[in-house]
Amino acid sequence: MDLNAFFAFNPYHIALAAIGTIVILARWIPRLVSRSEPASAPLMIILGSAGALLIPAIPTMPDPREAPMPWELLSELAVIVALFGTGMRIDSVLPWRKWAPTARMLAIAMPLTIASIALLGVGLESLTVAGAILLGAVLAPTDPVLAADVQVGPPHEGGEHPVRFTLTTEAGLNDGLAFPFVYLGLIVAAEGVNPGAWTLEWFALDVVYRIAVGAIAGWAGGRALAFVLFAVPKGAPLANTGSGVVALAGVLLCYGSTELVEGYGFIAVAVMGMTLRRMEEDHHFHRRLHDFTESIEHALTAVLLVALGSILPLVFTDLTWNQVLIALILILVIRPLTGWISLIGTGMSRRDRAAISVFGVRGIGSIYYLCYAMSHMEFVNESQLWSLVGLVILLSTVLHGFSVSWAMRKIEDI
Repeated sequence: MDLNAFFAFNPYHIALAAIGTIVILARWIPRLVSRSEPASAPLMIILGSAGALLIPAIPTMPDPREAPMPWELLSELAVIVALFGTGMRIDSVLPWRKWAPTARMLAIAMPLTIASIALLGVGLESLTVAGAILLGAVLAPTDPVLAADVQVGPPHEGGEHPVRFTLTTEAGLNDGLAFPFVYLGLIVAAEGVNPGAWTLEWFALDVVYRIAVGAIAGWAGGRALAFVLFAVPKGAPLANTGSGVVALAGVLLCYGSTELVEGYGFIAVAVMGMTLRRMEEDHHFHRRLHDFTESIEHALTAVLLVALGSILPLVFTDLTWNQVLIALILILVIRPLTGWISLIGTGMSRRDRAAISVFGVRGIGSIYYLCYAMSHMEFVNESQLWSLVGLVILLSTVLHGFSVSWAMRKIEDI
């Protein structure tokens, strides 16, 4: 027997051991100074830094600029689980007027953010129009994965502060609502800047049809899953077993079937979570299901953050001072300003409006959108887009993560 071959180290197994060690340490080290669950910012710093220091020599996730598909699939699954969990968090959807700030953030703040980022991309970074539109669509949504620190609590916790409610519902819905602009970037890349040739079809298909199908499919999927969980068979419903696997399978079924009929699956799973939460509202299963999906979300996020840390040094080789300026303007000016403008007339206090406007965290969803677009079309500015998106995710998570706990305490103590 060749002992050298027998004791040869498999790089894949080394990578698995390294990732496992990093994730355990990332969860354990913060508890040396605090018994509370660590916020997203410290976790991202620990996971990302460890990935940057330890993983580059080990073949784990490929460079997303060369092979976006693995990143697309893993980030897609993380966002699906997070969106469903976000929908499950909402204890009460009534009265309907509490949705007014959310509607304004989706209908006013997000389009203004996309347009502003696109203009900056063209003006400061000399992106193509298609690349600038894609950049705006990728960076506009509030991420449901890394924004947990600003969201409402788990089911049955109650006390949903208007700021947390708005940020939770915005994060749950704006990922799907950013998709029309991703498609718009793809259309412009393929057909050029000729609105007369594609505007009507884009609006009818990518805006109206796909959003409507996503919402309807989510509502129908939530009611169907509730029927399976709570009603059949009588006397021994699945919900009494705490079978979160069945519910997660239903989420994947809803997402996949919605995408097959050209609807927005992200909207579908968020609406599905909110719909399911309305069925048997006091049942203990809702909390168990939320905790189950949250555990899966945390696991996927940890792996993605380690992988992201491992490729940031590669991505940042193309970083420019103009990109740093764009990232800072987005986080410190564009999002706060567009949010503040959109919330004028809602009757919210200045402090609440400021909190909603400032805390729009960028994260895993941006990775998915960028990978999705680049797996469907080759863009001229791919390296620039990746370095910008990577920087925005890093800055957003750090700046927002280290300030959110203090800000939320200030608001809820009033």
